[in-house]
Amino acid sequence: MKKMGLKKSFLLLSVAGILASLLVIGTTFVVGETITAKYPKGGIIITDKGIVRELANPTKEQLQVINLTAWIEVLTCVLAPVGCLGMASLLFYRFKLEIPIAVLQNGTERIRAHDLAFTIPEVSGDELGQICGAFETMRVELLRSNQELWRQAEERKRLNAAFSHDLRNPLTVLKGTVKLMKQGTADEHALERMEIYVQRLEQYVEAMSSIQRLEQIPVRKIRVKLPLLCDEVEETARLLAAANLKRGEQEQNFGEVFRVPDILVDTGDNSVDGSRQSVELDHGLFLTVAENLIGNAVRYANNRISIRLSVCEDRQYMDDGRKHLIMTVADDGNGYPVKLITEGPKPFGKMEEDASHFGMGLYTSSMLCTKHGGMLVLTNEANGGAKATAVL
Repeated sequence: MKKMGLKKSFLLLSVAGILASLLVIGTTFVVGETITAKYPKGGIIITDKGIVRELANPTKEQLQVINLTAWIEVLTCVLAPVGCLGMASLLFYRFKLEIPIAVLQNGTERIRAHDLAFTIPEVSGDELGQICGAFETMRVELLRSNQELWRQAEERKRLNAAFSHDLRNPLTVLKGTVKLMKQGTADEHALERMEIYVQRLEQYVEAMSSIQRLEQIPVRKIRVKLPLLCDEVEETARLLAAANLKRGEQEQNFGEVFRVPDILVDTGDNSVDGSRQSVELDHGLFLTVAENLIGNAVRYANNRISIRLSVCEDRQYMDDGRKHLIMTVADDGNGYPVKLITEGPKPFGKMEEDASHFGMGLYTSSMLCTKHGGMLVLTNEANGGAKATAVL
Protein backbone atom coordinates (compact mmCIF):
# COMPACT_ATOMS: atom_id res chain seq x y z
CA MET A 1 0.00 0.00 0.00
CA LYS A 2 2.87 2.44 0.80
CA LYS A 3 4.47 1.86 -2.58
CA MET A 4 1.20 2.06 -4.52
CA GLY A 5 0.17 5.31 -6.16
CA LEU A 6 -2.57 7.51 -4.75
CA LYS A 7 -5.06 6.77 -7.54
CA LYS A 8 -4.61 3.02 -7.33
CA SER A 9 -4.77 3.08 -3.55
CA PHE A 10 -7.96 5.14 -3.53
CA LEU A 11 -9.56 2.89 -6.16
CA LEU A 12 -8.54 -0.25 -4.28
CA LEU A 13 -9.92 0.98 -0.95
CA SER A 14 -13.13 2.22 -2.60
CA VAL A 15 -13.75 -1.15 -4.25
CA ALA A 16 -12.97 -2.89 -0.97
CA GLY A 17 -15.46 -0.57 0.78
CA ILE A 18 -18.21 -1.33 -1.75
CA LEU A 19 -17.59 -5.08 -1.49
CA ALA A 20 -17.62 -4.84 2.29
CA SER A 21 -20.94 -2.95 2.20
CA LEU A 22 -22.46 -5.60 -0.09
CA LEU A 23 -21.25 -8.30 2.27
CA VAL A 24 -22.79 -6.49 5.25
CA ILE A 25 -26.11 -6.01 3.41
CA GLY A 26 -26.20 -9.64 2.30
CA THR A 27 -25.35 -10.88 5.78
CA THR A 28 -28.08 -8.66 7.27
CA PHE A 29 -30.71 -10.01 4.88
CA VAL A 30 -29.69 -13.63 5.49
CA VAL A 31 -29.78 -13.17 9.26
CA GLY A 32 -33.13 -11.33 9.02
CA GLU A 33 -34.68 -14.03 6.91
CA THR A 34 -33.35 -16.67 9.29
CA ILE A 35 -34.99 -14.90 12.23
CA THR A 36 -38.35 -14.17 10.55
CA ALA A 37 -38.60 -17.70 9.12
CA LYS A 38 -39.18 -19.01 12.64
CA TYR A 39 -42.33 -16.90 13.08
CA PRO A 40 -45.78 -17.54 11.55
CA LYS A 41 -46.61 -15.41 8.57
CA GLY A 42 -50.41 -15.26 8.98
CA GLY A 43 -52.90 -15.14 6.02
CA ILE A 44 -54.53 -18.12 4.16
CA ILE A 45 -53.47 -20.93 1.81
CA ILE A 46 -55.68 -22.02 -1.14
CA THR A 47 -54.80 -25.50 -2.38
CA ASP A 48 -55.30 -26.98 -5.87
CA LYS A 49 -58.55 -28.55 -4.76
CA GLY A 50 -59.92 -25.20 -3.68
CA ILE A 51 -59.59 -25.84 -0.01
CA VAL A 52 -58.92 -22.68 1.95
CA ARG A 53 -56.83 -22.97 5.09
CA GLU A 54 -56.12 -20.11 7.46
CA LEU A 55 -52.56 -19.79 8.76
CA ALA A 56 -51.62 -18.81 12.28
CA ASN A 57 -50.99 -15.12 12.77
CA PRO A 58 -47.82 -13.92 14.59
CA THR A 59 -48.17 -12.60 18.06
CA LYS A 60 -47.70 -8.94 18.84
CA GLU A 61 -44.14 -9.48 20.06
CA GLN A 62 -43.29 -11.56 16.97
CA LEU A 63 -44.76 -8.89 14.70
CA GLN A 64 -42.52 -6.27 16.35
CA VAL A 65 -39.46 -8.42 15.72
CA ILE A 66 -40.45 -8.91 12.08
CA ASN A 67 -40.98 -5.18 11.58
CA LEU A 68 -37.69 -4.37 13.35
CA THR A 69 -35.87 -6.82 11.11
CA ALA A 70 -37.36 -5.18 8.04
CA TRP A 71 -36.29 -1.73 9.23
CA ILE A 72 -32.78 -3.00 9.96
CA GLU A 73 -32.56 -4.40 6.42
CA VAL A 74 -33.64 -1.06 4.95
CA LEU A 75 -31.21 0.95 7.12
CA THR A 76 -28.43 -1.47 6.28
CA CYS A 77 -28.96 -0.83 2.58
CA VAL A 78 -28.40 2.89 3.26
CA LEU A 79 -25.81 2.92 6.06
CA ALA A 80 -23.56 0.06 4.96
CA PRO A 81 -22.31 1.73 1.75
CA VAL A 82 -21.84 5.03 3.54
CA GLY A 83 -20.04 3.46 6.50
CA CYS A 84 -17.81 1.20 4.43
CA LEU A 85 -16.82 3.98 2.03
CA GLY A 86 -16.19 6.25 5.01
CA MET A 87 -13.97 3.59 6.55
CA ALA A 88 -12.16 3.24 3.23
CA SER A 89 -11.54 7.01 3.24
CA LEU A 90 -10.19 6.90 6.80
CA LEU A 91 -7.87 4.04 5.87
CA PHE A 92 -6.74 5.95 2.78
CA TYR A 93 -5.90 8.99 4.95
CA ARG A 94 -4.23 6.82 7.57
CA PHE A 95 -2.01 4.89 5.18
CA LYS A 96 -1.39 7.42 2.41
CA LEU A 97 -1.88 10.98 3.68
CA GLU A 98 -1.36 11.29 7.43
CA ILE A 99 2.41 10.72 7.68
CA PRO A 100 3.45 12.73 4.58
CA ILE A 101 1.23 15.67 5.59
CA ALA A 102 2.63 15.63 9.14
CA VAL A 103 6.20 15.50 7.80
CA LEU A 104 5.59 18.38 5.38
CA GLN A 105 3.84 20.47 8.05
CA ASN A 106 6.71 19.92 10.48
CA GLY A 107 9.26 20.81 7.81
CA THR A 108 7.34 23.95 6.86
CA GLU A 109 7.17 25.10 10.49
CA ARG A 110 10.88 24.55 11.04
CA ILE A 111 11.82 26.37 7.85
CA ARG A 112 9.53 29.22 8.87
CA ALA A 113 11.42 29.33 12.18
CA HIS A 114 14.73 29.51 10.20
CA ASP A 115 15.71 26.03 11.41
CA LEU A 116 17.21 23.93 8.63
CA ALA A 117 19.01 21.41 10.85
CA PHE A 118 16.66 18.50 10.13
CA THR A 119 15.95 15.92 7.45
CA ILE A 120 12.77 14.89 5.63
CA PRO A 121 12.49 11.06 5.85
CA GLU A 122 11.49 8.88 2.92
CA VAL A 123 7.87 8.10 3.82
CA SER A 124 6.55 6.26 0.74
CA GLY A 125 7.02 5.66 -2.94
CA ASP A 126 3.86 7.46 -4.09
CA GLU A 127 3.34 11.03 -5.27
CA LEU A 128 3.42 12.46 -1.73
CA GLY A 129 6.63 10.56 -1.07
CA GLN A 130 8.11 12.18 -4.15
CA ILE A 131 6.95 15.58 -2.88
CA CYS A 132 8.68 14.86 0.45
CA GLY A 133 11.84 13.94 -1.46
CA ALA A 134 11.64 17.18 -3.44
CA PHE A 135 11.05 19.08 -0.18
CA GLU A 136 14.20 17.50 1.28
CA THR A 137 16.16 18.51 -1.82
CA MET A 138 14.83 22.05 -1.46
CA ARG A 139 15.82 22.08 2.23
CA VAL A 140 19.35 20.93 1.43
CA GLU A 141 19.73 23.57 -1.29
CA LEU A 142 18.31 26.25 1.00
CA LEU A 143 20.71 25.20 3.76
CA ARG A 144 23.61 25.28 1.33
CA SER A 145 22.56 28.73 0.09
CA ASN A 146 22.24 30.06 3.64
CA GLN A 147 25.63 28.63 4.55
CA GLU A 148 27.16 30.23 1.47
CA LEU A 149 25.52 33.57 2.29
CA TRP A 150 26.75 33.28 5.88
CA ARG A 151 30.23 32.40 4.67
CA GLN A 152 30.23 35.35 2.29
CA ALA A 153 29.00 37.64 5.06
CA GLU A 154 31.76 36.38 7.37
CA GLU A 155 34.34 36.77 4.61
CA ARG A 156 33.11 40.29 3.92
CA LYS A 157 33.18 41.09 7.62
CA ARG A 158 36.69 39.68 7.90
CA LEU A 159 37.78 41.53 4.76
CA ASN A 160 36.33 44.83 5.98
CA ALA A 161 37.96 44.40 9.38
CA ALA A 162 41.33 43.62 7.82
CA PHE A 163 40.91 46.55 5.42
CA SER A 164 40.12 48.95 8.26
CA HIS A 165 42.89 47.53 10.43
CA ASP A 166 45.59 47.68 7.77
CA LEU A 167 44.67 51.22 6.77
CA ARG A 168 45.10 52.47 10.32
CA ASN A 169 48.85 51.96 10.58
CA PRO A 170 49.80 53.72 7.30
CA LEU A 171 47.50 56.59 8.25
CA THR A 172 49.20 56.74 11.64
CA VAL A 173 52.58 56.96 9.94
CA LEU A 174 51.33 59.72 7.62
CA LYS A 175 49.82 61.64 10.53
CA GLY A 176 53.06 61.31 12.47
CA THR A 177 55.07 62.57 9.50
CA VAL A 178 52.73 65.51 9.04
CA LYS A 179 53.08 66.32 12.75
CA LEU A 180 56.85 66.27 12.49
CA MET A 181 56.74 68.49 9.42
CA LYS A 182 54.56 71.01 11.26
CA GLN A 183 57.00 71.02 14.15
CA GLY A 184 59.90 71.44 11.76
CA THR A 185 61.61 68.31 13.01
CA ALA A 186 60.98 66.09 9.96
CA ASP A 187 63.96 64.60 8.17
CA GLU A 188 64.80 65.14 4.51
CA HIS A 189 63.01 61.96 3.47
CA ALA A 190 59.62 62.94 4.94
CA LEU A 191 58.01 63.96 1.65
CA GLU A 192 59.41 60.90 -0.10
CA ARG A 193 58.06 58.68 2.68
CA MET A 194 54.64 60.32 2.45
CA GLU A 195 54.58 59.76 -1.30
CA ILE A 196 55.48 56.10 -0.84
CA TYR A 197 52.74 55.58 1.73
CA VAL A 198 50.13 57.37 -0.39
CA GLN A 199 50.99 55.17 -3.36
CA ARG A 200 50.85 52.14 -1.11
CA LEU A 201 47.41 53.13 0.17
CA GLU A 202 46.18 53.55 -3.40
CA GLN A 203 47.48 50.13 -4.37
CA TYR A 204 46.04 48.55 -1.24
CA VAL A 205 42.59 50.08 -1.76
CA GLU A 206 42.62 48.97 -5.41
CA ALA A 207 43.65 45.43 -4.45
CA MET A 208 41.09 45.08 -1.65
CA SER A 209 38.24 46.42 -3.78
CA SER A 210 38.78 43.72 -6.40
CA ILE A 211 38.72 40.67 -4.12
CA GLN A 212 35.98 38.81 -2.26
CA ARG A 213 38.14 37.03 0.29
CA LEU A 214 41.19 38.09 2.26
CA GLU A 215 43.13 35.10 0.91
CA GLN A 216 42.69 36.45 -2.64
CA ILE A 217 44.88 39.51 -2.06
CA PRO A 218 47.50 39.53 -4.84
CA VAL A 219 51.25 39.31 -4.28
CA ARG A 220 53.22 41.71 -6.50
CA LYS A 221 56.95 41.19 -5.96
CA ILE A 222 59.55 43.83 -6.70
CA ARG A 223 63.24 44.10 -5.83
CA VAL A 224 63.85 46.31 -2.78
CA LYS A 225 67.13 47.34 -1.16
CA LEU A 226 67.60 46.05 2.37
CA PRO A 227 68.73 49.42 3.75
CA LEU A 228 65.46 50.92 2.54
CA LEU A 229 63.48 48.23 4.37
CA CYS A 230 65.56 48.83 7.46
CA ASP A 231 64.94 52.58 7.39
CA GLU A 232 61.20 52.09 6.79
CA VAL A 233 60.86 49.64 9.65
CA GLU A 234 62.76 51.92 12.02
CA GLU A 235 60.71 54.96 11.01
CA THR A 236 57.49 52.95 11.36
CA ALA A 237 58.50 51.96 14.89
CA ARG A 238 59.23 55.58 15.80
CA LEU A 239 55.95 56.92 14.48
CA LEU A 240 53.76 54.10 15.84
CA ALA A 241 55.39 54.44 19.24
CA ALA A 242 54.87 58.20 19.18
CA ALA A 243 51.20 57.67 18.32
CA ASN A 244 50.76 55.47 21.41
CA LEU A 245 52.09 58.04 23.86
CA LYS A 246 49.61 59.25 26.41
CA ARG A 247 48.55 62.88 26.14
CA GLY A 248 50.94 65.14 28.02
CA GLU A 249 53.67 62.49 28.18
CA GLN A 250 57.17 63.68 27.40
CA GLU A 251 58.71 62.76 24.06
CA GLN A 252 61.21 59.91 24.35
CA ASN A 253 64.33 59.23 22.38
CA PHE A 254 62.94 56.49 20.17
CA GLY A 255 66.29 56.13 18.50
CA GLU A 256 67.47 54.49 21.71
CA VAL A 257 64.28 52.80 22.83
CA PHE A 258 63.21 51.39 19.45
CA ARG A 259 66.05 50.42 17.20
CA VAL A 260 66.83 48.10 14.30
CA PRO A 261 70.21 46.33 14.48
CA ASP A 262 72.50 46.00 11.52
CA ILE A 263 71.29 43.94 8.59
CA LEU A 264 72.51 40.38 8.81
CA VAL A 265 73.15 38.60 5.53
CA ASP A 266 74.18 34.96 5.62
CA THR A 267 75.84 34.49 2.22
CA GLY A 268 78.78 32.30 3.15
CA ASP A 269 81.08 34.98 1.77
CA ASN A 270 82.50 37.42 4.26
CA SER A 271 83.37 39.85 1.46
CA VAL A 272 79.71 40.50 0.68
CA ASP A 273 78.42 43.78 2.07
CA GLY A 274 74.95 43.30 3.54
CA SER A 275 74.07 46.95 3.04
CA ARG A 276 74.16 46.40 -0.73
CA GLN A 277 71.88 43.39 -0.72
CA SER A 278 68.32 43.47 -2.03
CA VAL A 279 65.34 41.16 -1.75
CA GLU A 280 62.42 40.38 -4.04
CA LEU A 281 59.11 40.73 -2.23
CA ASP A 282 55.79 42.54 -2.19
CA HIS A 283 56.81 45.81 -0.62
CA GLY A 284 53.30 46.73 0.54
CA LEU A 285 52.58 43.35 2.12
CA PHE A 286 55.90 43.40 3.95
CA LEU A 287 55.17 46.85 5.38
CA THR A 288 51.69 45.72 6.39
CA VAL A 289 53.16 42.78 8.32
CA ALA A 290 55.83 45.01 9.85
CA GLU A 291 53.28 47.62 10.95
CA ASN A 292 51.00 44.99 12.50
CA LEU A 293 53.77 43.30 14.47
CA ILE A 294 55.40 46.55 15.55
CA GLY A 295 52.04 48.04 16.47
CA ASN A 296 51.25 45.06 18.71
CA ALA A 297 54.68 45.20 20.31
CA VAL A 298 54.32 48.92 21.02
CA ARG A 299 50.89 48.38 22.61
CA TYR A 300 51.99 45.64 25.00
CA ALA A 301 55.62 46.55 25.69
CA ASN A 302 56.56 47.89 29.08
CA ASN A 303 59.70 49.83 28.21
CA ARG A 304 61.35 48.37 25.15
CA ILE A 305 60.88 46.59 21.85
CA SER A 306 63.53 45.20 19.53
CA ILE A 307 63.32 44.63 15.80
CA ARG A 308 65.72 42.52 13.79
CA LEU A 309 65.94 41.96 10.05
CA SER A 310 68.02 39.19 8.51
CA VAL A 311 68.36 37.45 5.18
CA CYS A 312 69.49 33.87 5.56
CA GLU A 313 68.71 30.22 4.97
CA ASP A 314 67.15 29.33 8.32
CA ARG A 315 66.09 25.68 8.42
CA GLN A 316 64.42 26.23 11.76
CA TYR A 317 61.46 27.75 9.92
CA MET A 318 61.63 26.87 6.21
CA ASP A 319 63.75 23.94 5.04
CA ASP A 320 63.45 24.54 1.31
CA GLY A 321 67.09 25.40 0.49
CA ARG A 322 66.34 29.08 -0.20
CA LYS A 323 67.16 32.29 1.61
CA HIS A 324 64.36 34.15 3.35
CA LEU A 325 63.80 37.56 4.78
CA ILE A 326 63.21 37.08 8.51
CA MET A 327 61.87 39.89 10.66
CA THR A 328 61.71 39.40 14.42
CA VAL A 329 59.79 41.81 16.63
CA ALA A 330 60.10 41.28 20.39
CA ASP A 331 58.86 43.23 23.40
CA ASP A 332 59.22 43.10 27.17
CA GLY A 333 55.51 42.81 27.90
CA ASN A 334 53.51 39.94 29.39
CA GLY A 335 53.86 37.70 26.35
CA TYR A 336 51.30 35.89 24.21
CA PRO A 337 48.56 33.70 25.73
CA VAL A 338 49.35 30.00 25.51
CA LYS A 339 46.18 29.36 23.47
CA LEU A 340 47.27 31.91 20.86
CA ILE A 341 50.67 30.25 20.49
CA THR A 342 49.30 26.68 20.27
CA GLU A 343 46.25 27.34 18.07
CA GLY A 344 47.56 30.26 16.04
CA PRO A 345 45.93 33.63 15.31
CA LYS A 346 42.18 33.67 14.66
CA PRO A 347 40.04 36.39 13.03
CA PHE A 348 38.79 38.93 15.58
CA GLY A 349 40.95 37.33 18.25
CA LYS A 350 41.52 39.99 20.89
CA MET A 351 43.78 39.59 23.90
CA GLU A 352 41.75 42.34 25.57
CA GLU A 353 38.42 44.04 24.95
CA ASP A 354 39.17 47.26 23.12
CA ALA A 355 36.69 48.78 20.70
CA SER A 356 39.46 50.69 18.93
CA HIS A 357 41.15 47.48 17.80
CA PHE A 358 39.75 44.79 15.52
CA GLY A 359 41.73 41.72 16.58
CA MET A 360 42.91 41.17 12.98
CA GLY A 361 46.59 42.18 13.11
CA LEU A 362 48.23 38.83 13.86
CA TYR A 363 45.74 36.90 11.72
CA THR A 364 46.30 39.19 8.72
CA SER A 365 50.08 39.04 9.20
CA SER A 366 50.02 35.24 9.35
CA MET A 367 47.90 35.05 6.20
CA LEU A 368 50.11 37.53 4.31
CA CYS A 369 53.26 35.60 5.30
CA THR A 370 51.66 32.40 4.02
CA LYS A 371 50.63 34.15 0.79
CA HIS A 372 54.24 35.24 0.45
CA GLY A 373 55.52 31.66 0.73
CA GLY A 374 56.50 31.96 4.37
CA MET A 375 55.03 31.76 7.83
CA LEU A 376 54.48 33.64 11.10
CA VAL A 377 55.81 32.11 14.32
CA LEU A 378 54.69 33.36 17.74
CA THR A 379 56.71 32.51 20.85
CA ASN A 380 57.34 33.83 24.34
CA GLU A 381 60.82 34.73 25.52
CA ALA A 382 62.31 32.72 28.39
CA ASN A 383 62.87 35.89 30.41
CA GLY A 384 59.44 37.28 29.60
CA GLY A 385 57.96 39.13 26.68
CA ALA A 386 56.54 38.17 23.31
CA LYS A 387 58.39 37.50 20.06
CA ALA A 388 56.85 37.39 16.58
CA THR A 389 58.94 36.06 13.70
CA ALA A 390 57.75 36.76 10.17
CA VAL A 391 59.37 34.65 7.45
CA LEU A 392 58.91 35.71 3.82
